[in-house]
Amino acid sequence: MAETFTALMLHEGEDGKVAAQIEQVPLERLPDGDVTVDVEYSTLNYKDGLVLNGLGKLVRSYPHIPGVDFAGSVAESAHPDFQPGDTVVLNGWRVGELHWGGYATKARVKGDWLVRLPSTLSTRQAMAIGTAGYTAMLAVMALEDHGVLPDAGPVLVTGAAGGVGSVATAILAELGYQVAAVTGRPETEDYLKHLGASEIVPRAELAEAPKRPLDTERWAGCVDAVGGTMLARVLTQLKYRGSVAAVGLAGGNKLETTVIPFLLRGVNLLGIDSVMCPKPQREVAYERLSKELPLDKLAEMEVDAALADLPRLGGEILQGKVRGRVVVDVRA
Repeated sequence: MAETFTALMLHEGEDGKVAAQIEQVPLERLPDGDVTVDVEYSTLNYKDGLVLNGLGKLVRSYPHIPGVDFAGSVAESAHPDFQPGDTVVLNGWRVGELHWGGYATKARVKGDWLVRLPSTLSTRQAMAIGTAGYTAMLAVMALEDHGVLPDAGPVLVTGAAGGVGSVATAILAELGYQVAAVTGRPETEDYLKHLGASEIVPRAELAEAPKRPLDTERWAGCVDAVGGTMLARVLTQLKYRGSVAAVGLAGGNKLETTVIPFLLRGVNLLGIDSVMCPKPQREVAYERLSKELPLDKLAEMEVDAALADLPRLGGEILQGKVRGRVVVDVRA
């Protein structure tokens, strides 16, 4: 009998709707790649929610295994950098979209897409971090590169109770920044303060379009997971030579603003791409995460899940109902 692995498989119906079911999949159906991984954990991102619900035209062909992240140990390798038993993590590279992803107990990918885990991080912790946390670290690194250091002034984090926002808040606070966390959910305020936020900014304060090109200078920098109107408003409130690291579009992908903040205050809008980010930068990000992200706070962000929970959670994350980081044990 052919060897199989367990996967959450998506199928597209004749009506165009996508349905998910857990299946036993023959190992021979794994895609091409030079490294096969025994997946232990995956996670849930906003993009995964879109894929699980058949939105955004991210998946080109079905049946499909979603999951843009995974962590586990190498089972087989024809890649010179990896040997069986190595613990590895994968984020992005269109895995879970164009390529079969991490919502399965096996994955086969190009070894160039994998990052060896620092010895201080477990595979579970790697998925508590996931693309969201790795993106948060890339955002912090970009702000640092543009002079936004702890003594520059407060740094705003929008969508702070979400995956990227939670990790960004914890990292920035650990590094000594004064963190202002934006949330529209009063029940998350204590959670955000515990992560290190020194100020809570109600979402309503930034929800309206800017009335003038420049507002009072408030923020030295910002990690923005929302986009849209909120980003336009934040740009008017940046201090001189402040920067926004843009990581998401939960509030919309349109940006209606003026060039005035860029010309008169010299502000920077920094795009953070975690999907195709070069491997050396990924390795730096994970090394820093292993040292600068408080692992006790990371554990408190975690929400446990199994493959069977993902269809429900995929809808909830699109509705803004998921707090912190979902850790999916694909073997459960």
